[in-house]
Amino acid sequence: MARRPSKHTRPARPLGFGHSTGATKRDGRWIVRSIAGAAATKAYRCPGCNQTVTPGTPHVVVWPDVPMLTSGSGLDERRHWHTSCWQRRP
Repeated sequence: MARRPSKHTRPARPLGFGHSTGATKRDGRWIVRSIAGAAATKAYRCPGCNQTVTPGTPHVVVWPDVPMLTSGSGLDERRHWHTSCWQRRP
């Protein structure tokens, strides 16, 4: 039985809008995707509070609706936030 190639060697999947919502903040429009605790397997640094989003913690991933010209896609601008930090963001 053949093994699937490592996800680290496959090209990144495009950021789709499936299971995502939009949000407008002071600095523009953002795409927001909720991540369930069971799907959160890595630690991330929340840009809202500068604390760690620990594995197993439900949180949101956000990226700009329109990426900056200097980045090829929103993948470069994707950030993981605590849900409450994102909700408090103006």
